[in-house]
Amino acid sequence: MTPRLASGLIVNALIRRVNAEGGSAMVLARGDAEAGAILILATERGGNPRFFERGIGPEGIPALVRSGPLQPEDPGEVVDYWQRRRSRDPDLWVVELDIAEAERFAAETTISG
Repeated sequence: MTPRLASGLIVNALIRRVNAEGGSAMVLARGDAEAGAILILATERGGNPRFFERGIGPEGIPALVRSGPLQPEDPGEVVDYWQRRRSRDPDLWVVELDIAEAERFAAETTISG
């Protein structure tokens, strides 16, 4: 088994990459610095919210997988989802990325970590 990078390090790298490319990234909830799961809220210009997290893909290897409500109707639904998740897992990181191709940034940074 190969060691994984600390969650806090992965989140910091993700935020730096997105900001360097002209996007916006922020931590909505800080999780465990070493081993907390990371939930990504991806948006483009504040719209079209989607949730992703590291999981096992169809091929059986680590991948960024979709989670949460598929097409949230209102912003309250988005907040309710991540806050419910956080109430069940206080070690969970919640990171919002507002940039085109947010999934690509998240996958490149979290899967290799």
